[in-house]
This record gives sequence, C-alpha cells and structure tokens, in this order.
Amino acid sequence: MGRPYTLPMIEILDNLDLLCQSHLDLATVEMGGIALGAPAARVPRPTIVGANSSIVIRYHGGTDIESEYYDGEGRRLTLDEVVDHASRSDGFLYCADKLTYKVRVGKVVGFAICGPHLSHFAHLTSYEEFLAAFGKPDRAREEVTYGELMGYDNYYWSAQKFVRWDAWDHRVSLINLGAFEGNTGP
Repeated sequence: MGRPYTLPMIEILDNLDLLCQSHLDLATVEMGGIALGAPAARVPRPTIVGANSSIVIRYHGGTDIESEYYDGEGRRLTLDEVVDHASRSDGFLYCADKLTYKVRVGKVVGFAICGPHLSHFAHLTSYEEFLAAFGKPDRAREEVTYGELMGYDNYYWSAQKFVRWDAWDHRVSLINLGAFEGNTGP
C-alpha cells in the first residue's frame, strides 16, 4: 500500500487574493510554510521577534524598545524561554514580517497578518470597495472611540476569518484566520 494522496497546501502569502473568499477551507492553506494543526515548534526561530504565553505575568516593550518578560516571581525571562513555553502550551509567536501564529496545546491554531503583506489590498480605499472585494460579512461591528468611527470589524464564519477595516487610514489593517474569538460565530 502506498501513501494516501494529499493535495499540496496553498501558501496564502503567495496567494493573498484567497483571503477575499468568504468560504475558505483552512485545511488547505498554510502561512509561511506552516499549516494549521502543525506543531508550533516548526515556526522558524530566526523569524520570531516576540512571544506571549501564560508564563509571562508582566511585559515591557514597544516600538524601538527591547522587550522584557517577567514571570510570576518577578524573574526576567529570555525570549527563548517564552517562545519555548508558548510552543509547548498556549500563546502567540510574533514574527519579524508582521505574521503571528496562535498556539494552543503546542499546535498552531490561527494565523494573523498585518503590516506590509496587506499592501496587496491597498487598491481598496473605501469600506464599500472592501465589501465588494471581500463580500458581506456574517457579522460587522463598528468600532467607535470618543464618537469617532475608527473602523469595522468583519467576521466571516464559514472561512473562520476576521478582517479589520481601518476607517481612518482607509485600508485593511488586520486579517486573522482560525481559532480566534468570534471567527466561528456568536
């Protein structure tokens, strides 16, 4: 008996238009060569610039500030310690190219994309154009701060997808796929 035939995975970073589909089979896609369900330890270490897991009780960091992680006893943790813990348990692995992997029980369960990859959608300059390209979401929520419309949070349940439309900069600012809160319905 031979190996069962499996279809090749589709790299979403090479096929960003797939993210416009309202029905997306997440079992057929990967991000940065990592599929949902893959061990989180497969995320290439050199690309990881930050992490979060339950071992981190206090964090200090920001733009142009070196990240500092502390455990419940106040001991400073190294990035490698936090990455190791997140990769074995639950957490997030943040990569230099603005890609994030959500981890649960040591497996990748979600992808998040922001930053330069989303310039692929720069031709969309209004929420109406966004809706024409991505389709009507199953749920859309306006984000309003101090009376100002900041953006729209759009959920596509059959694709387990969330897309954030930034109303100030008139652009797609975040897309996540997989096991993120709200991606599968109320």
